[in-house]
Amino acid sequence: MNTQTDPVLLTQSLIQCASVTPNEGGALVLLEGLLTKAGFSCTRVDRGGVSNLFARWGHQGANRSLGFNGHTDVVPVGDAAAWTHPPFSGKIIDGTLWGRGATDMKSGVAAYVAAVIDYVQDTPPNGALIIAITGDEEGDAVDGTVALLDWMATNNEAMTACIVGEPTCPNHMGEMIKIGRRGSMNVFFTARGVQGHAAYPHRAKNPVPAMARLMANLAAHELDQGTDHFDASTLAVTTIDTGNVATNVIPATCRATVNIRFNDSHTSADLTEWLNSEAARIANETGIEIGMKIKVSGESFLTPPGGLSDLVVGAVAAVTGITPEMSTSGGTSDARFVKDHCPVVECGLVGRYMHAVDERVPVAEIQQLKAIYTRIISDYFA
Repeated sequence: MNTQTDPVLLTQSLIQCASVTPNEGGALVLLEGLLTKAGFSCTRVDRGGVSNLFARWGHQGANRSLGFNGHTDVVPVGDAAAWTHPPFSGKIIDGTLWGRGATDMKSGVAAYVAAVIDYVQDTPPNGALIIAITGDEEGDAVDGTVALLDWMATNNEAMTACIVGEPTCPNHMGEMIKIGRRGSMNVFFTARGVQGHAAYPHRAKNPVPAMARLMANLAAHELDQGTDHFDASTLAVTTIDTGNVATNVIPATCRATVNIRFNDSHTSADLTEWLNSEAARIANETGIEIGMKIKVSGESFLTPPGGLSDLVVGAVAAVTGITPEMSTSGGTSDARFVKDHCPVVECGLVGRYMHAVDERVPVAEIQQLKAIYTRIISDYFA
């Protein structure tokens, strides 16, 4: 039996790497060294100023290749003086590990890296284990996991199934895994009128009422009532603004932004068509020109319940004694990219403190997570 890799100490070392997105901060260098020493073939897949790491144990093109995906970049710390312990100290106090990335998601990375290193040394699997880690999940996510998947396609590397180690549990370990995610899109509207004096509104063309009508119509519209595996889609008006500080001036322009989180009954394309028609109708009724720009963060997707999700549910239940809910709740993750490559399920820690001041995680949960990943690997190659 080889010496076991401690996921808690590895998490602590990763937290001490100040890898605020998109800075690598030494985190991937640390992981590459550990994985290389354990017999993994490692390749840096850096693109667009973003650092990424691909590592494989086993033969290229193996019939079964279980992958683990995640990120070592973290969000900014905010007010460092507001932290109980320095955000990159990785202090362990009374069984709790503190620091930026403790929850999201350096513990997840450390847990599966520790699990794969120990597994290949103790029980070399009949197949390949792949690690794909990015430094750009918290940023634009253009040159992170996407770059890794592009490189894999070009170099004949493939995963037949993948686990993403993002936090998935709302309150306690083992209660939830993610088998899909809602799509997300931001819509930026600009209404253009004619500026004028507020005392003579007939000489101006006010874009504000037109924008207000459009936003009210969009907010009142029921997109759907949910589907078999998804809650109802949501639309939130996040800002309406003219930039006008004068009380006696009708502004020439008004801007508004809408965020839509949509389930698998929609695509960004059909939602765009609906938004265009709504904007055109208000423009026709008011005579105000309304333009629209859209940024799609990801389409909705679902990994149907079956072999992979059952495998993960069984592993979580075996370690925690809890049968997890298979959910599609929450925001987006890099699973939205992986799903085009292979079946993907997300399984990770409790996400209560992610992105917060005083981000932290109980060390016992990191150890549990390593045990879950070890069980997933063992059952997958059984």
